[in-house]
Amino acid sequence: MEQMIPLFGPVPGGMEMMVILLIAVLLFGANKIPKLARSTGEAMGEFKKGRQEVEEELKEMQEGDVDTGTDVSRDAATDSEPVSDTGSASDAETETETNE
Repeated sequence: MEQMIPLFGPVPGGMEMMVILLIAVLLFGANKIPKLARSTGEAMGEFKKGRQEVEEELKEMQEGDVDTGTDVSRDAATDSEPVSDTGSASDAETETETNE
C-alpha cells in the first residue's frame, strides 16, 4: 500500500493555530481582521465565479465542435478576408499587401 505524503507538510494543530491567530492580531489589529477575512472571502467567491464561467465556455465550445464536426483550425480560416469572385486567393493576398 502506498503512503500519501502531504504536499505542504503537517497541518498545524490547535496550539499552533492559537499562536498564528495571536501573531495575526498583533500585526493587523483586532478590528482589521474581520475586514481582511471578508475581503478574502469575496475575492475567493469572485475567483470561483470566474472559473465556473470559463469552464462553462470551454464546455460549450467542445460541445459545439463535436455537434458540428468542424475543426477549430478550419473555422479560423473562414474568418480571414474574403476572396473576390473574379480573382484567385493569391491575387487577393497581393492586393492586401499593396494596400498596406
